[in-house]
Amino acid sequence: MLFSGVSMALEPGAALQVAGPNGIGKSSLLRILAGLARPERGEVAREGAVGLLDERLALDEHQPLGKALAFWCHLDGCQPETHTDLLGLSALLDVPVRYLSTGQRKRAALARLIDQQAPIWLLDEPLNGLDTDGVALLISLTRDHCAQGGIVVVASHQPFGVEGLVQLPLADFAP
Repeated sequence: MLFSGVSMALEPGAALQVAGPNGIGKSSLLRILAGLARPERGEVAREGAVGLLDERLALDEHQPLGKALAFWCHLDGCQPETHTDLLGLSALLDVPVRYLSTGQRKRAALARLIDQQAPIWLLDEPLNGLDTDGVALLISLTRDHCAQGGIVVVASHQPFGVEGLVQLPLADFAP
């Protein structure tokens, strides 16, 4: 058991950072919140769709970035390439996903997350691989999402500069 007794209630516009050292269960908690894993006890109740940004890039490695994003837009009902300019991806739409750098992959995953239009964002170590401009952009997009009534849960041991961010030190819930 990684943790026990975790309880939280987040209102629209809230941002929460699950903090703690490597291996404490931050990613596991996000996977439980996303519905990808089940808690041993208790339940997760949420209203609205959930978008998860983690280390698993859900884009076909063999497709050009534009086609890989268009696949998900077709399923999600969004317009392909809606956020590619904003995220600095427009010049990469013909590049196969497997050739993208770590930061470019993170930006592509962020485009996918935004296009889902999910009110709840779960961000697992979202700053990894981003340069200074990428970090600033992600922070800005997170602030905007919260300002529009979205909820954000960030799992990271790195500081995440969003005003009003509530800290949940997962080490406090270790068995």
